[in-house]
Amino acid sequence: MLGKLKITERDKRALKLGAIGAILIVVFVFASTWYETWNQAKGDMAAVERKLDAIRVEPRRQAALLGAVPVFEMPQEEELQKFLFRDKLNEQIKRLGIRSNPLEILSGTKKEGAYRLLRIKCTARCRFTQAMDLLAALPENPYLVAVEEFRIRVDAKNRQEVDMDMVVSTFVK
Repeated sequence: MLGKLKITERDKRALKLGAIGAILIVVFVFASTWYETWNQAKGDMAAVERKLDAIRVEPRRQAALLGAVPVFEMPQEEELQKFLFRDKLNEQIKRLGIRSNPLEILSGTKKEGAYRLLRIKCTARCRFTQAMDLLAALPENPYLVAVEEFRIRVDAKNRQEVDMDMVVSTFVK
């Protein structure tokens, strides 16, 4: 038979110290794992910060870079894209004070990959400088894909006046 187990004060202190030691060991294991994870995350964050600093650009330089990139809108359905492109082109022509005939949609769109090419012909009479200004301003049109054709004929009587024929294109779905 088992008798009553007598625990002395010394045994109680030893059990308390043992329990505290076991708890401290468990806390140390979890704390060291957490510290290693935190330290690794801190190192990863520092690496990401260095990469961001390498590609970060001051606002003035960023604005200049964005200005150099042409603006382009994704192609829409044919009817909508035709309207948007023609409207923007008309706006550019009117802003430069060019007298033009109504823009003409050319038939026979050709396929370029997943999209078809829609071509618009512009016939106008203007000064040579206006024609060059229009040519320089065309990349501002977010629907423009290409200038397919650009032809100018100088007026025999007034050398500053030209007849301009231009065909531009855009993508449509």
